[in-house]
Formats: sequence, C-alpha cells, structure tokens
Amino acid sequence: MVTKTVDLYMPDKALEVIGSTKRFKVLYGGRRSSKTYSFVDAVITRAAYHPTLVLCTRELQKSIRDSIHKTLRVRISDLGLDQYFDIEKSSIYSKCGSEFIFMGVRHNATEIKGLEGIDICLIEEAEKMSQDSWDVLEPTISKDGSEIWVNFNPETEDAPTYQKFVANTHPDCAIAHMTYRDNKFFPEISRKQMEYDREVDPEKYDWVWEGGLKKHHDACIFGDRIVKEAFETPACVQKHYGADWGFSGDPMAINSMFIIDKDLYIDYEFYGHGVDYADYEAAFDTIPGIREGRIRADSSSPASISHMKRLGFDILGAKKGPGSVEDGIRFLRSFRRIVIHERCTGAWDDFSNYRWKQDAQTKEILNIPVDKSNHVPDNVRYALEPMIRMKRKAVAV
Repeated sequence: MVTKTVDLYMPDKALEVIGSTKRFKVLYGGRRSSKTYSFVDAVITRAAYHPTLVLCTRELQKSIRDSIHKTLRVRISDLGLDQYFDIEKSSIYSKCGSEFIFMGVRHNATEIKGLEGIDICLIEEAEKMSQDSWDVLEPTISKDGSEIWVNFNPETEDAPTYQKFVANTHPDCAIAHMTYRDNKFFPEISRKQMEYDREVDPEKYDWVWEGGLKKHHDACIFGDRIVKEAFETPACVQKHYGADWGFSGDPMAINSMFIIDKDLYIDYEFYGHGVDYADYEAAFDTIPGIREGRIRADSSSPASISHMKRLGFDILGAKKGPGSVEDGIRFLRSFRRIVIHERCTGAWDDFSNYRWKQDAQTKEILNIPVDKSNHVPDNVRYALEPMIRMKRKAVAV
C-alpha cells in the first residue's frame, strides 16, 4: 500500500511528549487543550503504517459508547486515512495488522491481565483511575518498548494518577501541562464560556480551563451523586424539560432528563452564552422531543415564556418561592445517582462546581448554596418541580 503523507497539527508540548523515549507519556491540564486529539492523531498515524496493538482503556467502560472508539473513527476520516482501516462496531483494525482493543479496567481486570503484546496503552480520563487499576495495568503492559499514554484533567490532589505523575516525578515519564492556549483551533463558543467562567467563577475557571485542582471539592453539593457516562435514552420513558434563560451574561441552559428507579438521567442540553432573542427557537429545537413535552422555565422572564409559547412550545414558568432552592437541592440529592451524558458538558461542569458556601476564616462548610454554577441544577429543579412540590407537601403532612 502506498504511504500517504498526513499533515497534522499538534501543539509543541504534545509533540515533545509523544516523541520522547519515555515509557509513560502524560498530557494533563484543562478543557479543550488538544490533549485527546494529540494522542489520537499520533496513535492513528502509527497504527496506519506499523503493526501496533493498542489498548484503549479507562477506569469504567460499560459499553463501546463510553470509549474513545468514536473519536478514533472520526479522526481517521478527518485525516483521510479511511482506506487504511477497517472499523467495526467494537474494534478497529488497520490493513497493516494493527488492532485497537477497548476495555474498562475495573470490571475487566482478569481479561486485561490476560492480554499480551500490547504496544500502546492509551488511558482516557485517567484522573478516575484507582490504585487497584494501576496495579492491574502496569505489569500487564510488559512488552519491550511498550508505552502507556495518559490523558487527564486533574481533580483532587490525592487521586492516584495525580500523585503518580504530578505530585511525584516518575523517573520514566515525559509530561506536559496543557491549556486552551495550546489549542490553535480553540472554538469560539468555548472561548465565550471560558471568559465567562474567568470573570464570574475564578475557582471553576482555574479547574476547568487552567487544569488546576478542584479547590472546593469537599464543598460540592452533588459531588457524591454525579456520574458522567454515555447511555441510550429508552424509547418509552417519560421526559422532563427545563430552561434557564441566561440573562446578564449568564449562559442559557436547556436540558431534557428522565428518571429510572432511583437514578436521574440528563441526556441532552443546549448550553450557550450570548444567545440572541431571535435564536431562542433554534436553541430549544436542539433538544430532541422538546416540542412534544412540557417545559418548565425560569419564571423571571414572562416575556420570554410568552415568546416561546407563540412559537408553539408548551412552556410555563416555575413556581419559585421561599425555600424552593433548598427543597430542590434536597430532592436532587435524594437520587442515588445523577447520570449526566458525556455530551452534556455544561451540565457536568455546573453540577461538578455547584457548591456550599464556606466560612472565610474556618473553611467550615455552610448549608447555603453559592449563587454560581447553578444554571443547569436550576433548570433541572424547574423541570421536576411538580415532584418536588409533592414531596414538600408529603413532608409537611
């Protein structure tokens, strides 16, 4: 097969790490910094021309949708290398003999221990990797010249991955800290969100965009409830819709959700800054099925609600009042899990950063929510308001 010349854009930091001779190659830092694309493009171009066995893994992978399979598939096409690969539903092969295996560590430890001949182990979302999972992976990736590529956004200082590569310098590791500044193609919509976070919520900005540690981890309201994963929305499930308008520079947040057993699932979102009044209809229509359901929205803008009604949406204002925020938080925290689809990045950021106030001197956590990063939690409260009010009446009785 004739070798194709591929023009890649790769930040200098990533190029230096990937081109090193170290066993561990680590890219960590903030959102939209080209970490994933740098690793993906590098492993694709290698696998296209040289037989390479690649294990693509993470702490949890319930299905192929949770993996990096889709990103690899899209980038193979973007790079014009389709003729070099055979892409199957749960695996990828190259014509020269390469193979990509997709497997989570936690629930597949035995199978992973049995793998042999791995050339590259590519770990996504490595901040979630437990010490047990590291203890499984390291001795498994034992082929001479094999490499472990690690991509993560830091969260807490005591996380095993952070301790292994950042807090303590691993002797056989090439590492680079990357931010949005390293991304030549940083999207304008992300830039607006970044600038908003920098002005309104510096702690969130430092974690999400600069790749710093989550300083308010212990004060997070939903930290022990939220889960990010890919999932399919059941066909016959009852959907709920909520909207927060996003005035005074705040983001407009629209979400759909459903409940199964004791779990709340957030499956679609629109999350954007500076949305013009004329673009409201298009924003709402990005949510599948929203015209067939009832939407509950922030009641502080009756004009916006009337406008959307005229456009054919079944929408009404939430009945807010004293204690409604606290009641809503209690109700949402009563779910066993709040499962946020991985495409809903605005919902994930808001739920991850919505936090209790802390005493300035003692750092004691107070039972008062901070009025930041609450746009999606608010619209979820609005969407589920009838249930929250029913629960409130039941408690009162």
